[in-house]
Amino acid sequence: MELTHFDPQGNARMVDVGEKAPSRRTATAAARVLVNEDTFALIRAGGMKKGDVLTVAQLAAIMGAKRTPDLIPLCHPIPLEKIEARLWLDEEKHSVEIETTVATDGKTGVEMEALTGAAAAALTVYDMCKAVQRDMVIADVRLLAKSGGVHGDYRREDER
Repeated sequence: MELTHFDPQGNARMVDVGEKAPSRRTATAAARVLVNEDTFALIRAGGMKKGDVLTVAQLAAIMGAKRTPDLIPLCHPIPLEKIEARLWLDEEKHSVEIETTVATDGKTGVEMEALTGAAAAALTVYDMCKAVQRDMVIADVRLLAKSGGVHGDYRREDER
């Protein structure tokens, strides 16, 4: 298997996508932040001193997806036509569940944008809650699905 991000001399390079035809590409990623009962109750009640945790983390997901090429080396800056972030509380797991979907009509995929958005949201939940709990766990950052491109569609089998 050829390593696409290295030239024949082993130097890092950004892949040339100039010859690729644009196509509709989407990706959905997820993350989870595990919290204790007290933190969960404060998030649910809107009682965190920094504000509404879910709303701020939702905005962080959108901003994170948009800033992906600034954070991930060799990631192409691409026009994003859709960024959707959903966050909800899972009572059973005492967790904040995060799901991001990103779409573009472009020459390269948006998996990294979806994953970065989910991770940024999870980090924001941690930041907003760290005053009351330091041992939160950010877990299960994962790609759920992608469509488009030369590698075709993918859907994670162990979800829901």
